Amino acid sequence: MERAEFDKFADEYEALHRANLAASGEAPEYFAEYKVRDLERLLRARHPGGAALRLLDFGAGIGASIPFLRKYLPDAQITCVAFDGARLPFGDSSFDCIFAGCVFHHVSPSAHHRLLGEFRRVLQHSGRLMIYEHNPLNPLTVRTVRACPFDDNAILLRAGILRAELERAGFENPEARYRVFFPRALRWLRPLEDALDWLPLGAQYYLTATR
Repeated sequence: MERAEFDKFADEYEALHRANLAASGEAPEYFAEYKVRDLERLLRARHPGGAALRLLDFGAGIGASIPFLRKYLPDAQITCVAFDGARLPFGDSSFDCIFAGCVFHHVSPSAHHRLLGEFRRVLQHSGRLMIYEHNPLNPLTVRTVRACPFDDNAILLRAGILRAELERAGFENPEARYRVFFPRALRWLRPLEDALDWLPLGAQYYLTATR
């Protein structure tokens, strides 16, 4: 999506997003925190509490993840960025981790390779990448995205396609995990979600890879 398309929704983004997620029984904050908890778990061994972590939050939007990044990774140095489509405004090896939460479905597929190349450039050697995305194999996710005004031009991506793009861009050990299986009405089943992360029916998924 072009920046102008996002801008026209900027003033009402939060209200639209909240209304769009109403069927799940959860507010946008639930999903933002869910993602950051997964990110913290990925980084815990090397950067407990965000220690010595230089984190790029790519496509941060209105900053929904920031309160939770501060909660779960309090010692991290966090950078948010707007991208001109050509080059990230950072030097080589500037970050230990890049987090992109539900951004790639707004990026033209023809631009994925260039963007992933930029991610690889600004990540340090052995740096980690986490990309969270909507799962097009989940019919409720597809319906929710289709009903969302600022997702008019969204192109949902299967995990296998994005994994192959990561490999072509030179990333190592890409791995997919499926997440967000149960709405609030079935929240008593949520303790099972970690054991179900292999099942490609979650509302979202994430891919991790190493530089």
